[in-house]
Amino acid sequence: MKLFIDSADINKIKMLTEYYSIDGVTTNPSIIVKEGKPFLPLLKEIQSSLGVEKELFVQTIADKAENIVEEAEYIQKSLQGNIVIKIPVTSEGLKAIKLLSGIGIRTLATTVYTPLNAYLAAKAGANYVAPYVNRIDNLTGNGIQVVKDIVEIFVKSNFNCEVLAASFKNTQQVLEVCLAGAHGVTASPDIIEAFLKVPSIKENVETFSREWYELYGNKSLLD
Repeated sequence: MKLFIDSADINKIKMLTEYYSIDGVTTNPSIIVKEGKPFLPLLKEIQSSLGVEKELFVQTIADKAENIVEEAEYIQKSLQGNIVIKIPVTSEGLKAIKLLSGIGIRTLATTVYTPLNAYLAAKAGANYVAPYVNRIDNLTGNGIQVVKDIVEIFVKSNFNCEVLAASFKNTQQVLEVCLAGAHGVTASPDIIEAFLKVPSIKENVETFSREWYELYGNKSLLD
């Protein structure tokens, strides 16, 4: 299963990619704006820290399909490497996904709230769909069930489209979408870091080190 960082914070991205096996970075307009930096230089900096083989997701902001396609082509020409264009699942967005699929530009359908949103996007040729797990929950829905339903639809329909679950408030939601069959998750740096925030791990390591030191008087196997 793929793991993506949902952020444009270059320091966090560098740290996480150094320690963990990260498959890429997802961004959106709100994430980009939060950094307060010029758009393309920021994306190039992110890509430089990732490497061109990892996927970088960049979202369009236009409303009309033809303009979305123009923005997608501009992004592809401006950046090198493995770029995926994020497009909201509006009617115009679905039209744009169809057009981009026809010219070989890979897309992710974002703002997915229902299984039928995902179905339409996959039919249009999207390479990924991103159901918003916690936002669905906040609307009195069931985000995990939506992921399960999308996965089932895709399997039964033989869609060549991956479910990239997004929008998490805690690690339990991430665990549950993994068990639900999602092909990947994109999570904020604090959620990813929380994967290892288990007090018992630190306690165990400290015990190992203390007992070794008490007998051998050093803290390395090399001493």
